Amino acid sequence: MDPALWPDRQAEQSRYLEHLNDVEDKRFQHFVSPITQAVQQFFKSHHQGLDFGAGHAPVITHVLNQSGFTIAAYDPLFFNYDELLKQQYDYICSCEVIEHFHQPANSFALLRDCLKPGGRLFCMTEIYHEAIDFHRWNYKNDPTHVFMYHRNTVSYIADNYHFNKPYIDGRLIVLEANSR
Repeated sequence: MDPALWPDRQAEQSRYLEHLNDVEDKRFQHFVSPITQAVQQFFKSHHQGLDFGAGHAPVITHVLNQSGFTIAAYDPLFFNYDELLKQQYDYICSCEVIEHFHQPANSFALLRDCLKPGGRLFCMTEIYHEAIDFHRWNYKNDPTHVFMYHRNTVSYIADNYHFNKPYIDGRLIVLEANSR
């Protein structure tokens, strides 16, 4: 999106608060399940995680905490604890967040720096592909969605930010940190 059209922080926060998310809502828990199931597949409860861009209702944090996992919630608008970004984690979850990055290069560099070697970044977003009619694609119409992703974009991120080959399954993207 043209940066001149980006919403300011107050407009973003107002838009996010329109989402009536509740961590106890089973439909919301199901929506994030590709990430929570992947975390539980690759990691154990003693591993340290970060829910980056957790929003005002950190459902991933809630679901994983309920399963005994240790994961902290970070969100620049709702859980702005910058000290969390100075640590390293075994895994980072970022559900419906990366399309909001105003500076994707800086954001992916930060996330990579926050991962231990071999750590994994689990993202969920809608991936654009050629079969989608872009003009009718509703996902791009959210005024807070300023950057869209394609499989080639994800490969570029992996190649340029020290991740191994990405794994993409529908909306789920998994990037494993290499040893640089």
